Amino acid sequence: MPTVNGGVSFWYAATGLPVPRAPLAGDTDADVVIVGGGYTGLWTAYYLKKAAPSLRIVVLEARFCGYGASGRNGGWLYNGIAGRDRYAALHGHDAAVALQRAMNDTVGEVVRVAAEEGVEADIEHGGVLEVARTPAQLARLTAYHETETAFGEKDRLLLGAAESADRIRVAGTLGGTWTPHGARVHPAKLVRGLAEAAERLGVIVHESTPVDRIRPHAAVTPYGTVRAPYLLRCTEGFTAALPGHRRTWLPMNSSMIATEPLPAAVWAAIGWEGRETLGDMAHAYMYAQRTADDRIALGGRGVPYRFGSRTDNDGSTSAATVAALRAILVRFFPATADAAVDHAWSGVLGVPRDWCASVHLDRTTGLGWAGGYVGSGVATANLAARTLRDLVRLDSGQGGPTELTGLPWVGHRVRRWEPEPFRWAAVHGVYAAYRAADRRESTGQSAATHPLARLTDRLTGH
Repeated sequence: MPTVNGGVSFWYAATGLPVPRAPLAGDTDADVVIVGGGYTGLWTAYYLKKAAPSLRIVVLEARFCGYGASGRNGGWLYNGIAGRDRYAALHGHDAAVALQRAMNDTVGEVVRVAAEEGVEADIEHGGVLEVARTPAQLARLTAYHETETAFGEKDRLLLGAAESADRIRVAGTLGGTWTPHGARVHPAKLVRGLAEAAERLGVIVHESTPVDRIRPHAAVTPYGTVRAPYLLRCTEGFTAALPGHRRTWLPMNSSMIATEPLPAAVWAAIGWEGRETLGDMAHAYMYAQRTADDRIALGGRGVPYRFGSRTDNDGSTSAATVAALRAILVRFFPATADAAVDHAWSGVLGVPRDWCASVHLDRTTGLGWAGGYVGSGVATANLAARTLRDLVRLDSGQGGPTELTGLPWVGHRVRRWEPEPFRWAAVHGVYAAYRAADRRESTGQSAATHPLARLTDRLTGH
């Protein structure tokens, strides 16, 4: 069977793309208008409506809920948070620990709400396994494990080669680290169920409604303007399409493949009975899950960025990227050498200039946002949404300060990305350097990170 390329993502292959809800039918008023029908926007609408049922909340989505990263990601519901070390430097270690603990709890929160709302999203709470396959990766993994422990993750395990293989038999593994704070999900099922749960509460969702302009107290669309005291921008990787935001967050491209369902003999060679999500310690890292129908869905950066912050072509992926991801698949799992790749797709994620996610509400204009998750948005979007809820309630006098409103990412600001062509050249140069460092580390025996990667880390602020 030939590989299906694009079509938004594999996650819609079984059900087909959803029929969009009705677009906005004219000017209207609301208490809160949310731009973006992905995880961040829908979770924010859900939690606000739960907290204050009388609020009139309108969600505006350009295509359909889950068209962006929320319906294309790798299904990693985990506790990673972009920019934690920088928050620690700016606000102190304890503030960063508080953020990390909130992220740890967020995994369970998503699982809880999905069960409470009857959202069937193929959730398996198997944790996250990250492996090292070279001496340099093993040294980074050990340091990474120590750092995670220092930020309060006391239940994380450091594993040897045999212990890692007991979970997933990745060829060439020298060691691993596992955290229970992670789960596998079916991204599109989660976003679809979340949209339905929000609607049951009374949230109004308009799809096929692109927002042309955001201004204080108003979202302007081709079909009318929605006016509200609060306007929340939840557009993540598509933020660059909004006027004035071309350089706010960089739309980073990530690509994935999904194999055909694998037979029992292949799974006997691989293991993976615990359904952990899987990553590695390469600089240009991979991420993967074992799907509910026994495929491997595996991703990586591919072509990392399109000139001019162009964002989407319905998931179409270059043949070279598909071949590169398949090569990673076979290197990790030689038993898949004869397996067909059924689907390939791509999507974008939002990357701030300092790689730090943020949540903000301007009390003067009523404009707010959340995003910049740098690829860890499945869980982070939920915490960001609950934080936005608390900020709106605090500003409107319906609630007081909470633990979430005091987290160090609240109000975080960062400078804009460089103009083109410097932006394009820098991003492609960074990933070329990381891939070159990975190649050299894979053929050497040194435990030191390659100097090219160390230099790139300094230049990018990692």
